[in-house]
Amino acid sequence: MKDLTKMALKFRDDRNWEQFHTPKDLALSLSLEASEVLENFQWKSSEEAVKDNLENLKDEIADVMIYSLLLAEKLGIDPEEAIIQKIKKNEQKDPVEKAFGKSKKYTEL
Repeated sequence: MKDLTKMALKFRDDRNWEQFHTPKDLALSLSLEASEVLENFQWKSSEEAVKDNLENLKDEIADVMIYSLLLAEKLGIDPEEAIIQKIKKNEQKDPVEKAFGKSKKYTEL
């Protein structure tokens, strides 16, 4: 992840865009890009959306990940460590013996 973050930062810095990358604007951009992922599924089944839009989905998912890495860097968050810690929290909230094969939220288990 560190190499990907470095690449994203170089791309940003080569264009002098850091001045526009406030935490608020990065969060807004992240949300907008996530919505663009979702837009690929509008009015289609999952299978149809993936078949018709796989290349676009790759691009939009990449945008989501790039903005996530940039926001994490701006906030001083190590994304790899944050993911590890979140998975550990999720393991506590959703233990296998309660959550296995269920789609209910942990508060309903």
